[in-house]
Amino acid sequence: MADVSTSPAAQALRIRRALPRAAASAARAALAPLARAVTYTRWLHLLTGAVVAAVCGLVYPGLFGVRPVQLLWLPVLPVAPLVAVAMVPATRLAEGLQARLLLAPGEHARHGRGDLAPRIAAAPSASRGDRARTALWLVLRLEAGCLMTLLSVQLPGLTGALVTAAAGGTPTPVLGVRITGHHGWYALLAPLPLAALMALVVAAGNLMTAAATRLLGPSAAERLAALEERTERLLEHNRLARELHDSIGHALTVAVVQAGAARAAGTREFTDRALAAIEETGRHALEDLERVLRLLREDGARGPADRPGLAEAERLLESARAAGSALDARVTGPLEELPGPVSREGYRILQEALTNVLRHAGPVPVAVRVAVAPDTGALRLDVRNPLPGRADGPDGPSDPGSSGGPDGPGVGAGRGTGLRGIRERAALLGGEAEAGPYEGEWRLRVTLPPNRPARAGDR
Repeated sequence: MADVSTSPAAQALRIRRALPRAAASAARAALAPLARAVTYTRWLHLLTGAVVAAVCGLVYPGLFGVRPVQLLWLPVLPVAPLVAVAMVPATRLAEGLQARLLLAPGEHARHGRGDLAPRIAAAPSASRGDRARTALWLVLRLEAGCLMTLLSVQLPGLTGALVTAAAGGTPTPVLGVRITGHHGWYALLAPLPLAALMALVVAAGNLMTAAATRLLGPSAAERLAALEERTERLLEHNRLARELHDSIGHALTVAVVQAGAARAAGTREFTDRALAAIEETGRHALEDLERVLRLLREDGARGPADRPGLAEAERLLESARAAGSALDARVTGPLEELPGPVSREGYRILQEALTNVLRHAGPVPVAVRVAVAPDTGALRLDVRNPLPGRADGPDGPSDPGSSGGPDGPGVGAGRGTGLRGIRERAALLGGEAEAGPYEGEWRLRVTLPPNRPARAGDR
């Protein structure tokens, strides 16, 4: 039995049903640009390109007794003045802002391949190449503006002439074309010039936008500067994330250790001390959290100099003592003379080291040495604590991120980010960090040189 669904009649029926849908889809795609505001802002941008030609036309050939041949000078006379204006650096800034506003406005700037607006620079000319491209853009805009202005006037006039001829009137010549005869079917041709005009507007707008991204786009130096700025932002966010990790991690570790010790001690006096330590540590953590959130909002109310430095290291030491660690701390050398970045990163490294001791080894005896070398001015940090259990190194089965030792009965298992963060901080300042078993203890040793030039905003 033959399959009815594959018969010629069935296929013809499916085709007849699909044709209206395909036609409707094609019509929507063709009319879609007419429903977007960006089409008309680009049209306006094209028309304004002829303003300079119109101003020059007031001088020559003037307003009266103008012959058609003389109008051909309108796209030519303003070229030299426009090239001279393009040599002014601010011209590129003005043209870039205007192109962003009219060629890629609002959400329509993200039509097609990504965001167009950043691909149109809004900065003064900084090189000879920038000025040359600006001059070429102004000339291109002049010629395109003159052509589009002519078509925007003449093509609607051609539609009017067709309607007049269809109604039995006598139309005036348009574009050098005289419509003769009086035929009713002229009315059917009347929409064609308007459709052609809108198609030209859409195509010319797209072409001018593409030209703007090339002629007014950022130069190689500007792209490099933008990339450096983005890299700086990413580094800043990474630094803030590390600071937040260190501060909140330290506060939570101290709170957990204090709560566990208070429950084990079972005395009111120890419980009161533990609660006071938790309150103090939590308050400092909230201050750090507020500062980081303010910086992420780009509030700029507090700068890098407001971050704690090694001059406030006693706060960390007291926090560790309050958590139950028998702390042997020695601080030597002029800490106040350390460069700002070294002092602040040294504070965060010491905070992370003490946090990792509490997290991975618990409240054990800790030896802390903070020294500034008198000859080189380098900062040296040395943190040691007994190895809890096996003395596995960082590559063993233990957590490589702890500075308190592997497999300890501490507060909880880390994710291995502590030691990595310490090494990153030291490397950014040209220093080095070493951690591992040493003479029966777990030792973290960090050296930070003082002579690395700080980035803008560090101090």
